[in-house]
Order: sequence, then structure tokens, then C-alpha cells
Amino acid sequence: MTIIDSQVHAYEANTPKRPWHNVPNWPDHVTGDEMVTAMDKVGVDGAIFISAFTMYRYDASYAVEVQRAHPTRFGLVKPVDPDNPALDDVVAEWKQTPGTVGIRIMLTKEAKRAPDDPGLDRIARAAVRHDFPVNILCWDNLDAGTSLIDRHSDTRFILDHLGILQPRVPPAPPEPWAELPKVLALARRPNVVIKVSGACTLSQTPYPFADIWDPLARIFDAWGFERCLWGTDWTRAFAVVNYEQAVKPFLETDRLSATERAMLMGGACAKAYRWSPAKP
Repeated sequence: MTIIDSQVHAYEANTPKRPWHNVPNWPDHVTGDEMVTAMDKVGVDGAIFISAFTMYRYDASYAVEVQRAHPTRFGLVKPVDPDNPALDDVVAEWKQTPGTVGIRIMLTKEAKRAPDDPGLDRIARAAVRHDFPVNILCWDNLDAGTSLIDRHSDTRFILDHLGILQPRVPPAPPEPWAELPKVLALARRPNVVIKVSGACTLSQTPYPFADIWDPLARIFDAWGFERCLWGTDWTRAFAVVNYEQAVKPFLETDRLSATERAMLMGGACAKAYRWSPAKP
């Protein structure tokens, strides 16, 4: 099977040449070359490279450089600024950039953006015009994300990180799956698929994180495997799991059939982004 990680972040070290906007608890650097090495070690064929908003905000120039160096391994997604009056031009230019597969909306509570912000609607409409899916990060703000999804039934949405707030450091919260009922209800919207990314960070048990499978089974039942996109969310998840630990539980579990595993770990992602890595 072709294995596609639905969310990775790579970045250079924090230097004056390309300074970070914020300094998170991530490694000092995980370059594109280093990301490819990590993927090769565990047999991941390709990944959706989400330009790191934490470091680079709306500047995806590093992701473009990495894709240019590894054109068969990464599809690119960049965050789009709802406040940019020229956002349609931004999306149009992104569409013409080699390797691009989508755009992203940051709709966390931290962003302090109204659910009916007109900039969000402009992004959703631009995505339709330029035939991009919209990744939406609303993991502590799921009602706002649902409202946007419902306003734009013709836009293809990809819900980041199970729609569930995930820890940046261990341990997992006492009720890590508290928002699960809302996530299951969202499955009724046909224009959205869900990233099963960062799931291991929600575990309250050590590797290989056996306690994630019962709640994930409910997600698989509600959404269907053809709408579930496995991913690691590495390097954001760095302080909780390493890359290999985020991959192997899904490769080795007996809770998935071969057909289910192939869809979850690559098939659904290829369908959602209309992209697959080129194998040698």
C-alpha cells in the first residue's frame, strides 16, 4: 500500500535569514531532508506538508523550497490570512505553485476570530474557484468550524486533528475525548473529511497507546474509512511521541483489516487531496 502522512511540519532553524514568529517546544530544526529521512525509516511514502503557522505564519516559502528539493514526496498546504484583501490573488498564485494541494484556515479560540468573519467565507469561496480543499484547525472551537462548514456546502473541508484539542506536552488531559460526540455529529456533513492526526497524543497509556482504539473505532464507524486520513502531526507532537511511535501503532494494530489500513493510511488522503507521492 502507499502510505501518506496527512500532516507534517518541517522548518529550518530560527535564524535572521528566516526568523520564527514564535518559538514552540519543537526541535531546533526538522528540515525537509530530515523529515524525508524520518519517513524513509518507517516506510512512509509521502506526506502533506503543512507550512508551519507557528513559525512562519502565512509565509510558505520554506515549504516550497522543500517540495522543490523533494518533488515526489510532498503535497503542500499553506495557511491563508482572512484579513488579506488580496486573498483571492494569494490562493490563485498558490494554485499555480508546483506541488500545492490545499489551503488552511486557523480557527482556534486563540485566533480570536468571529465565527461569521467575512474573511473566512472569502477563503471558502476562493477554494471552490481554485479547486482546493480547505484544511480547518478548530480543535478548541468546533462549533465555529461547523458553522463555517455548514455555510459552504460546496467547499471541500478537511478537519484537522480529529477536531479535538491535543496536548503539546504529556500527559494527556483527564478527558481527552470529551468533544467526541460533536466530532461524530459532524460526520453527517458530506463536504468534510477528518484527519486522524495526532491521535497518539490523546493516549493515557504508554506506547503503543492501546486506549486510542475504542474512540477511534467510533470515528471510523461514523465517518467511514474513505473519509478518515491518518497522520502524525509531527513535529508539533514531538514532545509527546517521536515519529516512529506515531506511525507504528497504525501499521501493527490488529484493530484494522488490510483494506481498512490501506484506506486510512493513504487511500483516503490521496482521494481528499487528489495527490499521491510518486514511487521510484
